[in-house]
Amino acid sequence: MPLSQRLVLMKLIFGGWFASLCLLAGVVFTGCGSSSDGPLFLDNPHPRGATGKQHLLPPNGADMARFQVGNTVVVSFSGPVPLEPQEQTIKEDGTITLPLVGSIYAYGKTVGELQNEIHDDYVPKYYVRLNVSVKSGDRFFYAGGEIKGTGRQAYTDGLTVTKAIQAAGGLTDFANHKKVWLIRAITGKRIQVDYDKAIENPAKDPPVYPEDQINVDKHW
Repeated sequence: MPLSQRLVLMKLIFGGWFASLCLLAGVVFTGCGSSSDGPLFLDNPHPRGATGKQHLLPPNGADMARFQVGNTVVVSFSGPVPLEPQEQTIKEDGTITLPLVGSIYAYGKTVGELQNEIHDDYVPKYYVRLNVSVKSGDRFFYAGGEIKGTGRQAYTDGLTVTKAIQAAGGLTDFANHKKVWLIRAITGKRIQVDYDKAIENPAKDPPVYPEDQINVDKHW
């Protein structure tokens, strides 16, 4: 092969290798320069259990009994070195503060979920064994309209619409039994209940959760 052709062939081979190396280098350095928005970076850390834009938004399964801002949380400990019981009010940012572990996100959690999270924050980092008990402080629901006892009412576990109305004194003589309204505290959802049918069929008697409202229309 003439010298001139061999030189051309060598240039083509060398040029191909060089281009491939440049392309590979570009991929590598682009990956290294990725934004810290990815899951491996925490540019804006939040309390445990809180995730950025989901902060203070209604959680999934909002119709369950879940802690809200302003609710009281009572945390009790027992074990080899028990801690003092803690009574905390959920702050506007959705957190409570406990010894050693600091801020814990409580808003939107059930009693069981929060209890498990607090336990895992203490064990085994601070204690080998520790029992944690979480309960809600005083809780209420609200009765209005044609119910004999209107206003704030003490909440107890297991309340349904009919049981809550009965606990508040029952319906007045002017109550429209077909237009009983249950208003969810978290979502604002309005659920219409037929009182008489709910008495006969528990499946039509929805549960009441803390801070919910029950309002009964007047029968004209």
